[in-house]
Amino acid sequence: MNENKPGASQNLACVFCRKNDDCPNKYGEKKTNEKWNLTVHYYCLLMSSGIWQRGKEEEGVYGFLVEDIRKEVNRASKLKCCICKKTGASIGCVAPRCKRSYHFPCGLQRECIFQFTGNFASFCWNHRPVQIITSNNYRDSLPCTICLEYIEPIPTYSILRSPCCKNAWFHRDCLQVQAINAGVFFFRCTICNNSDIFQKEMLRMGIHIPEKDASWELEENAYQELLQHYEHCDVRRCRCKEGRDYNAPDSKWEIKRCQCCGSSGTHLACSSLRSWEQNWECLECRGILYNSEDFQKAKKHTLPNTNNVGITDCLLEESSPKLPRQSPGAQHKDLLRQGSKFRRDISTIIMELGFQIKKKAKRLWINKANIWNSALDGFRNQNFNPSYTIEVAYVNENDNFGREHPGSKQEFLSLLMQHLENSPIFEGSLSKNLSLNSQALKENLYYEAGKILAISLVHGGPSPGFFSKTLFNCLVYGPENTQPILDDVSDFDVAQMIIRVNTATTVADLNSIVNECYNYLELIGCLRLITSISDKYMLAKDILVYHVIKRVQAPFESFKQGLKTLGVLEKIQTYPEAFYSIFCHKPENLSAEILSDLFTVRTLSNVQSLGFWNSYLQAVEDGKSAVTMEDILIFATGCNSIPPAGFKPTPSIECLHMDFPVGNKCNNCLALPITNTYQEFQENMDFAIKNTLRLEKEESTHYIGH
Repeated sequence: MNENKPGASQNLACVFCRKNDDCPNKYGEKKTNEKWNLTVHYYCLLMSSGIWQRGKEEEGVYGFLVEDIRKEVNRASKLKCCICKKTGASIGCVAPRCKRSYHFPCGLQRECIFQFTGNFASFCWNHRPVQIITSNNYRDSLPCTICLEYIEPIPTYSILRSPCCKNAWFHRDCLQVQAINAGVFFFRCTICNNSDIFQKEMLRMGIHIPEKDASWELEENAYQELLQHYEHCDVRRCRCKEGRDYNAPDSKWEIKRCQCCGSSGTHLACSSLRSWEQNWECLECRGILYNSEDFQKAKKHTLPNTNNVGITDCLLEESSPKLPRQSPGAQHKDLLRQGSKFRRDISTIIMELGFQIKKKAKRLWINKANIWNSALDGFRNQNFNPSYTIEVAYVNENDNFGREHPGSKQEFLSLLMQHLENSPIFEGSLSKNLSLNSQALKENLYYEAGKILAISLVHGGPSPGFFSKTLFNCLVYGPENTQPILDDVSDFDVAQMIIRVNTATTVADLNSIVNECYNYLELIGCLRLITSISDKYMLAKDILVYHVIKRVQAPFESFKQGLKTLGVLEKIQTYPEAFYSIFCHKPENLSAEILSDLFTVRTLSNVQSLGFWNSYLQAVEDGKSAVTMEDILIFATGCNSIPPAGFKPTPSIECLHMDFPVGNKCNNCLALPITNTYQEFQENMDFAIKNTLRLEKEESTHYIGH
């Protein structure tokens, strides 16, 4: 498929409507296939009544095969447009017994409605859907909530009302332009931000909502200025001889930004800050904090009079007037704060990310005995695209016949996530942080780990559930804004050193510890002169920050880049509360009720066996069985927990005349045996599930990679 070129190809007429107009907002994108001498408008092709998309997206024209297009053009050549009276009317009204046919542009002109969803139905002007309003309480004109021009609040073809906000009215043309620019991820009601109800109604009324990201998200470096840090000293008397804009990291002339707004700064020396870790607020933010109700209730002492405070006092140093516009860094933090206010369900967010997945499939050949390396080979393949649908085929290196078996994608991702949790690139027992592994860094495995984690989430795999709060906060708010805790230290010797520093009671004891660990402290840059016992807190903090954050700076940056795959990191930073629940916590324990609701009855099944099934689930929950709830789920789906986005397809059960149950992990289907007694049912279920999982574990020896 060739892109349109300026010149002759721009003037070629669409084979359906025979117009050479190039107006994407009205007729869709216009493309020309020079090989077949074929030019089409996307909407003309999509709405034609006698053609279906039989190819893949990259085949033919938008997935419509060339031979099908030619057949449709030939069919339309025998139909006359009821509007312009010319032949080639490929679109017909779907209303029963309506014989009207028309071209797409003619239909627009005559106010027909075309639905860009489902079967892509079209309706003529007599049968088109309308918005019904029982009573009109609007006596005066109301503004279109997009262009703000006043309109009469009466639903017509060109005037539409929001289904979720009864006082929101729009021009059809304004809505269509907004939908094309916003895409399915951001097109929503301008008043209440509802997307589900709003999009459903707009699709019914003929608004095309493309499955793409918003136009402002696709612009390269569109938000680059938000990543800039504010670097200017705003205190009343700047002492730096190099000027207010001078910033020398790791010195007293390093600029510290206001911890509240980020849009004002000071040199450390200008505000008598001993280290960069000390908190500092600008005058405006301090005024807000000190005058707030919470602060007034909490404080026990009155603030000192500002007239008696010396110019070296860092807390009440008066800053110079600010610029009226916030710095890019402050705006970025404001955006993050606003985003965190919108509490959204994690499954909805992940399903939105899943809209990026294309129908084109990429097959991965996976060896369960070496799942990490075989997965890496597949993901590193130059033909692999993370937005393609993943198909899994299991192979065995010891199989001389080279046979492959279809595998469950969710089982593969679940096994991969289990390996990742226990891999050497993470350290810790339950809540894990990144480790410093030189071999993994050399092989770029931190990047691959972040990429694999992102792919697992978007493609319906399990969530990690093993991140420490510190690692998660580093991803969301940045390492510089994260304070680790002692539990983050997995090295026993380092942890003991921090504990000894924190529990030192005299300056002599503290100096003794420093002298004992002199070489190590000097190596990590934490060696400091001890003058009072209070210095122990800063020393312990320095060691903690180095070991947990600064030591793994290179692995962290690499891991973060991998996590940007498919836009996952951006979503995490926008909705941190939603992602925290699946990154730092394991899924809830399975129960009989959860599994009973999870599995649906697939076909007409044996009523007695279904009763046995419910009794069996209760027995497993009560500990009266040799298997666990997780074993049942693994047996049927390959996963030991329910993924955040749920299972695809939905797990189901059926009853078959057999002695033992069968789990089909590709279809998430569990076939139950039909037995005469419950005792026989439970024994057969326990035997099959327990031994199947044991054999799978023995066959798939866990390969310990890098």
